[in-house]
Amino acid sequence: MFSGVFILFLQCLPAINFNRLKMLTINLLREQTSFVIERLKIKNIDATTTVNLVLDLDRRRREFQAESDAIQAELNILSRKIGTLMKEGKKEEAEAAKTDISSMKERQKHLSDALANAETEMKNELVKLPNLPHASVPPGKSAEDNVVVRSGGEIPQLYENAVPHWDLIKKYDIIDFDLGIKITGAGFPVYKGKGAKLQRALINFFLNEGEKAGYREIEPPIVVNEDSGFGTGQLPDKEGQMYHASVDNLYLIPTAEVPITNIYRDVILDVTELPVRNMGYTPCFRREAGSWGAHVRGLNRLHQFDKVEIVQIAHPDKSYDSLEEMVLHVEGLLKKLELPYRIVRLCGGDMSFTSALTYDFEVFSAAQQRWLEVSSTSNFEAFQANRLKCRFREKGAKQTTLCHTLNGSALALPRIVASLLENNQTPEGIRIPAALIPYTGFELIS
Repeated sequence: MFSGVFILFLQCLPAINFNRLKMLTINLLREQTSFVIERLKIKNIDATTTVNLVLDLDRRRREFQAESDAIQAELNILSRKIGTLMKEGKKEEAEAAKTDISSMKERQKHLSDALANAETEMKNELVKLPNLPHASVPPGKSAEDNVVVRSGGEIPQLYENAVPHWDLIKKYDIIDFDLGIKITGAGFPVYKGKGAKLQRALINFFLNEGEKAGYREIEPPIVVNEDSGFGTGQLPDKEGQMYHASVDNLYLIPTAEVPITNIYRDVILDVTELPVRNMGYTPCFRREAGSWGAHVRGLNRLHQFDKVEIVQIAHPDKSYDSLEEMVLHVEGLLKKLELPYRIVRLCGGDMSFTSALTYDFEVFSAAQQRWLEVSSTSNFEAFQANRLKCRFREKGAKQTTLCHTLNGSALALPRIVASLLENNQTPEGIRIPAALIPYTGFELIS
């Protein structure tokens, strides 16, 4: 069982309650400075300079606040004293006290400005720090250091004249990259005939399977504002990868994670509502689609692609149960599509800015003889919730607690389509997996 593997791994780790430590707040930096710096080294980040700068700004901020509070206390005393002096007919002393008050208020104003500046600077530096990796995240610098958790399915043995999907789509006239270049540019393919029907079939299949698993379907906007991008961590970290409509200051979404998670920005949930399970189909847009070459030919990397995303808002004590549930759901989809797959735990150097723990799903592309990533399923713990102010209240509690947020691709279509086409090609045509036939209405692309 997946849970057994994960639990066994965790039993070998230090007894630290990571679930309660993982939001990068100023309190955590103050109280666990060395811990934060050491954990971020797992992501190959030396945060010493930034952490020290944040702590210095915090120290100045607190000094300004303390001095301002002391002045306010003295102002309160002087204000009461003026009333007493006026009643006693000590006008000159009262006027002198008023002069002192004026001077003190001017000083307080300067302190208020300095405090606001220090707070702004501190927050600007704090958001540069990524999420802390979970204790189970292995060290490493790149995908080569990821850890395979398990694999499933059988790698097919293709017939002698099998070809990669970029040749198959031309042979059967189902996807046209040249038309996409004509209309828009590289990385924007046009799906035609059975290629378009296959896209629609996969989307409906994924949504129906998600509904069976308890996810509520959401159809969100595909452009978001700056606050939404900040809330889920795309801004300020990934603005160069997002298409930006500068006139309106809106961003095309890189994933449905952004609008669906932001539904809960500035929301206080009741504990009985957790976990919240939502899903949504959207087109996704990535400006930076990576370098071009043989390894990213065809559908392997696009600027626009379709994806079904699953999102959970979970209780901090149960978010890793939610992560396991999501992993099992994605694995179930790949089994039903009859695709050979493996699940890998990402090392620190291959993780995203926002993630605490990520499992990638890869399917084997038989014609290309390589593994293709088709899903990332992640627990962000309280990192996004801290930015979103997404909270919940325990029964009878006065204080609120930050939720944990999770999401996963279930699934991204391009590489799924590439693998389906390649792995199921026969001399007669491309076979459609049995689970998809009710959605496609045909058994073979020929």
